[in-house]
Amino acid sequence: MCGISGIISPYPALVKQEKVKTMVHTLRHRGPDGEGMFTNEANTVCLGHNRLAIIDTSDAGIQPLHFLHYTIVFNGEIYNYLELKQTLQKAGYQFQTHTDTEVIPAAFDYWGKDCLHQFDGMFAFALYNNKTEEIFIARDRFGEKPLYYHAQYQERGRFEQFVFASEMKALWAIGIDKQLNGTMMLNYITLGYTQNPIKPTQTFYSNILSLPAGHYLVIHPSIGKVNMKRWYKMESIISSSTIQNPLLHFNELLDSSINKRLRSDVSIGASFSGGIDSASIVAHLVKQSLPSINTFSAIFPGFEKDESAYINAVLESNPKQNIQSHFITPTVEDWSSNWQKLQYHQEEPMQSASVFTQFMVYQLAKQNGVKVLLDGQGADEILGGYKKYTPWFLQENLLKSYSIFLKEKKQLGQNQFLDQWGFKNWIAAYYPEKTAKFLQQKAITLQANHPYLDKDFYKKYANNDTLQKPVVKSLEDILYYNTFKQGLQELLRYADRNSMAHSVEVRLPFLNNQLVEFLFSLPSSFKMKDGFTKWILRKSVSDLLPESIVWRKGKIGYEPPQKEWMNNAFMIDKMNESREKLVDNHLLNPNILKTSLKPKAAHEDQNFDWRYLSAAAIL
Repeated sequence: MCGISGIISPYPALVKQEKVKTMVHTLRHRGPDGEGMFTNEANTVCLGHNRLAIIDTSDAGIQPLHFLHYTIVFNGEIYNYLELKQTLQKAGYQFQTHTDTEVIPAAFDYWGKDCLHQFDGMFAFALYNNKTEEIFIARDRFGEKPLYYHAQYQERGRFEQFVFASEMKALWAIGIDKQLNGTMMLNYITLGYTQNPIKPTQTFYSNILSLPAGHYLVIHPSIGKVNMKRWYKMESIISSSTIQNPLLHFNELLDSSINKRLRSDVSIGASFSGGIDSASIVAHLVKQSLPSINTFSAIFPGFEKDESAYINAVLESNPKQNIQSHFITPTVEDWSSNWQKLQYHQEEPMQSASVFTQFMVYQLAKQNGVKVLLDGQGADEILGGYKKYTPWFLQENLLKSYSIFLKEKKQLGQNQFLDQWGFKNWIAAYYPEKTAKFLQQKAITLQANHPYLDKDFYKKYANNDTLQKPVVKSLEDILYYNTFKQGLQELLRYADRNSMAHSVEVRLPFLNNQLVEFLFSLPSSFKMKDGFTKWILRKSVSDLLPESIVWRKGKIGYEPPQKEWMNNAFMIDKMNESREKLVDNHLLNPNILKTSLKPKAAHEDQNFDWRYLSAAAIL
């Protein structure tokens, strides 16, 4: 896990090393263990790197790294690098380091662009080919590692300068302006959206783009040309019908994913919220009989959604294991004193104070000398963990088997995974296309009727196409949408910035592509069954965890006492200042200043004052 940056231009005078050095210094939090730069002979390419030393911590791992006629700057981890290295050695390649970085240029030399399909990992890297003078920039399948860029064009189709970095703040540091993307901001303020599902390159800044997950760029510096291509489209490479025991196969894939993500030359721990996802990872770590397991948790004694009891249930069920548990209780004082720092690292608006809770957990790991954390993110999206998924599951079964529909509807309700079911759900089951249009129109109406929007701001930036909804005919449809279109990317951004703020690496075992592809090949009954979500995961750890954890009823969002915090005097002042700032910038009209604040819990609907607070922070 590191930071990368670079400047590319047909004009050598525009490729200034001091600017790349500025970007490197700005990203030092991503990699405090070393830094480096590379400039090609033509001075059309300059690459920068910040190193967080995880695998082969010796000086041999310093980047930019040179291999054959390639130079690479790399952010991330290739977890199956040992297996790939063996394959490449048999093909005649020789390696000088024990890093995973060195495997990437060798793989590119051997397989070409198809090397990306060989990688089990999280990555964003820039690879310069000294022979062709091309630059290959790629991002991992799910977008765990970020890559932002700004292209300045002198004529259509030919850039004058192309600048990229792991975080936008590096681009701002060298003078690239913050040009607000009005449509993104409008959609966030009114509806809470942080992504544009029809244009994944968009950020909250119109002049800075994000390389979408599963895409790559090929850049030709000498002629100022850049081409983008999608390299990964999730397809089930395994038919579930060929697997005799899907539960066993799931266990094997998860075990393999976790084992590969334990490859490290520094200390490893695990985030532990008390939910089934993180508890499953801890259970698998215990099964490995590791000499010591460090877990890190945020707890809120006395708060109705505190997870302490569930965390302690797991810890107490493994008394013989050497589990070192670490706890932190973030306070409103912590939040208020770290608010600006949190927003600095996140760069774009956030949905709730849950992001700050995660920030503090990663800080706790840093304070205890743990440099790598395993985390359960991604499980809800691929296993159907959120309550909002259960109506779609029932709608699918309504058309397939009425008896199963009735049985699951009753059990999901009894187990507190179904909030409501009404006539709209019956209509959605039979008319999914019309339902998608209805939901889009509902979003359009909610936005148009927001009482405090500046009229000119709304007229200028409203774009109904960005509010379109997916046509959902099955549970898999909505899981795919949230995994690849809108939802998961937001959570991955939170995790990357929060962990990197403390120079800690986060690894996500549930986002192994073979595991994801296998789960999408399974019938929905493996995700929801007998009134429980994430059925296959629960079943797989039923012998490893207490029953109170495995078959826990209801879904509690990972959250702090946000409503209480927002009633704090300091935060009330900040929220009032935020409203005034949005009025001054002509996003809201002055009437908002006459209304009382409405603090809400982290996952409550219409949490407008939180959005105003977070939106104003990026202006």
